Amino acid sequence: MLGRCAPGSPGSRTVVRALPPSASALRQRLRQCAERIPEAEAVLDLLEKCPEHQKKGGFPIIVFEGLDATGKTTVTQAVSDTLNGVLLRSPPACISQWRTVFDDEPTPIKRAFYAAGNYILASEIAKASTQAPVIIDRYWHSTAAYTIATETSGSVQDLPPAQDEVYQWPEDLLKPDLVLLLTVDPDERVRRLQHRGLQKTKEEAELEANDLFRQRVEESYRRMVNPACQEVDASPSKEEVLKTVLQLIKKHCAV
Repeated sequence: MLGRCAPGSPGSRTVVRALPPSASALRQRLRQCAERIPEAEAVLDLLEKCPEHQKKGGFPIIVFEGLDATGKTTVTQAVSDTLNGVLLRSPPACISQWRTVFDDEPTPIKRAFYAAGNYILASEIAKASTQAPVIIDRYWHSTAAYTIATETSGSVQDLPPAQDEVYQWPEDLLKPDLVLLLTVDPDERVRRLQHRGLQKTKEEAELEANDLFRQRVEESYRRMVNPACQEVDASPSKEEVLKTVLQLIKKHCAV
């Protein structure tokens, strides 16, 4: 775990090591564990089939980020319906059945799986964006924010400082046109989770039990750059949130 860290400090480098910064680094890490984990070989096979430099089509790519129970599923579906778009999720369906396998692995392998999912998803995004607007439920920022928060101990002040390299978008990963970060009051989010009654992931259990971890995740989202997140208060009614989101999309994207 990390303490306070300055740019380029050992703490910051630990986060970088936990989160492979490129597709080639991902492939190397997956190869190292493929003999022990057959699913890693399967992920690697899918990753190898992806072109190295994806190019987007003529339609906008819009990502929704945020903690569980901030309304991502509802909003992404509504936006996709409104814009006649294509709705995609990370990790993509072709590897999501292996999440439970990798969630039980050490952090470097677990993060490699989720990072690989983004590169595999990029192939789907590139193809879909030639035909319609693409709406995405989580992408790279989620992978990075949870890695940074997990690899850092303490409060928000202990995160790598703003402008650190850990908040940068990978140079070889297809970028979206707009990233919207949905946020709600912490108490309201817990109420929504309880109402849903779904089984909690390990990270969701930690978000609920450890308020400092939740704060680190949210602040990591806010420090992401190139592209940065546009924050949206998702506490109002579904109709109001959708209206706000569509206004932001109209402002930032050609739809």
